[in-house]
Amino acid sequence: MTDAKQQVLKEVFGFDDFRPGQADIIDTLLAGRSALAVMPTGAGKSLCFQVPALVLGGLTIVVSPLVALMQDQVAALRLAGVEAETINSSRSREDNIASWRRVAAGETRLLYLAPERLMTERMLTALERLDVRLIAVDEAHCISQWGPAFRPEYEDLARLREIFPGVPIAALTATADATTRKDVVERLFGNQAESFVLGFDRPNLQLGVEVKRTWKNQLLAFVQRYESASGIVYCLSRRKTEEAAAFLAENGVKALAYHAGMDKQLRDANQNAFMTDDGVVMVATIAFGMGIDKPDVRFVFHCDLPASVEAYYQEIGRAGRDGQPAEVQMLYGLDDIRMRRVFIEQEDGGDDRRRREHQRLDALIGYCESPSCRRRLLLEYFGETMENCGNCDLCRNPVELSDGTAEGQKILAVIDQTGQRFGVGHIVDILRGTTTEKVTKAGHDRLPGFGAGAEGKKEAWRSFLRQLVAAGFLRLDIAGYGGLGITSKGQALLRGEVPFHYRLDRIATGGGKAVRSRSKAPEQDMTTVQSDLLHKLKELRLRLAKDRGVPAYVIFPDRTLIDMARRQPQTHDEFAEVNGVGAAKLRDFADIFLGEIAGAG
Repeated sequence: MTDAKQQVLKEVFGFDDFRPGQADIIDTLLAGRSALAVMPTGAGKSLCFQVPALVLGGLTIVVSPLVALMQDQVAALRLAGVEAETINSSRSREDNIASWRRVAAGETRLLYLAPERLMTERMLTALERLDVRLIAVDEAHCISQWGPAFRPEYEDLARLREIFPGVPIAALTATADATTRKDVVERLFGNQAESFVLGFDRPNLQLGVEVKRTWKNQLLAFVQRYESASGIVYCLSRRKTEEAAAFLAENGVKALAYHAGMDKQLRDANQNAFMTDDGVVMVATIAFGMGIDKPDVRFVFHCDLPASVEAYYQEIGRAGRDGQPAEVQMLYGLDDIRMRRVFIEQEDGGDDRRRREHQRLDALIGYCESPSCRRRLLLEYFGETMENCGNCDLCRNPVELSDGTAEGQKILAVIDQTGQRFGVGHIVDILRGTTTEKVTKAGHDRLPGFGAGAEGKKEAWRSFLRQLVAAGFLRLDIAGYGGLGITSKGQALLRGEVPFHYRLDRIATGGGKAVRSRSKAPEQDMTTVQSDLLHKLKELRLRLAKDRGVPAYVIFPDRTLIDMARRQPQTHDEFAEVNGVGAAKLRDFADIFLGEIAGAG
């Protein structure tokens, strides 16, 4: 089996060696045992089931959450000479029937299905009659995080081990904390699986968080540092997505929008432009991105707070997949926290799930308010330890904590005096002694705390309030209108039993260094001739991709073109030695690329 997997790796996919962890996962599946693989983005999860699928023969079922992801993977496999199919709602009935006939005839090695299509009795009954040798569940964290509320069929995948007894199941994800891993192993495998956790660190990503002020200006200042680079901007709502895309476009950025409410044809066109053209910034809701394998995304910018640390990690994982420096930046504020709390309460998953989701959100808020290395805190959440990274905003510009006990007590006193039911703006007005209509109408200008913080600026008091919420001294009334209530920890602060330490917010000046200056690292050691050739090879790849209607990376990833430009092969044998050139691509593309190389010489 070892020789067989090595042979498939070289002949089909064109690689000489497996990446760390891949061989162990593949050996487990080839031995007939199920496996959960948690691997960092870009570590090669797909090969962990694609290689054993080809070694085992028969049919491998791949469960994937998104149509675009399925179609791209099928296109990539077909170009590598692998018989792969997908049956999904975006294709015509005739195309789906033709695909099924090839599957039923035993011509197909890998069949990609969404959980909703797989878990119908009709499909399961039909598949039971076939020679199913392996099942792979991609983005397996969805079993835990989406199952009960959003995609119930993900939870239903637990039936697969009973329907296909003896068939090993591979579950793969880049995003799973210890709770999620335990959940997946319990639900999908009945606790009968080997777990492989290969690390979460992405050292090439520079991490940063900024307090939300004028989000459009903050976004534009950031994006303008990455002229002609590809990036992703995430927004919480569809309306904001379109607003942000239009704003960037008005300011000379090649920005496109993507959300589930758009016309499908336009949405697909925008995604294709992002995948194939250089320098496109995709402004999107979280409907965009899962499985998007574009290697040269130089930044991910969050206009709003994500749902959890897992969601944040999954979303920033789309940056820097080529291993080169990339930057991720997040804006957040109290309104974000309140909205996220509301979403959790509105979910359908039951009290236990809501409790867990609030805890996950608490962890992300703690990450935002961290006074020290963000990467260390992020990895600790996933169970890893490390020293300070030197590549996040807090390592590059350390902050000092100051004693804010007196200020905290002033705030809590005013909240207590007003009955613990008013929001941030009103509390700040009372503290600063501002006589608004709302303040005077409620008689709050006669409170002992009115004007107690007159010397402080509005933004400073808002910062104190946000940090008191983040540290658990205050809670937001998520069922109402964002009113602030005092927790038991807050009562202890009021009584002087515990201190409150705060960090000064930094106001970004836009003068930070863009990682863009280091983003061309793989080409820095190239000669001028090699760099010029690489540019021509990328243009050729883009033309071929557009002719075939596939993303450019499906033809060849950047690392293959870089190796090609360095080696400058002249013959088929030399072309076969290029990293990522398998037998099918040697047959289909050697003459085309060799011609370009010869012409450039």
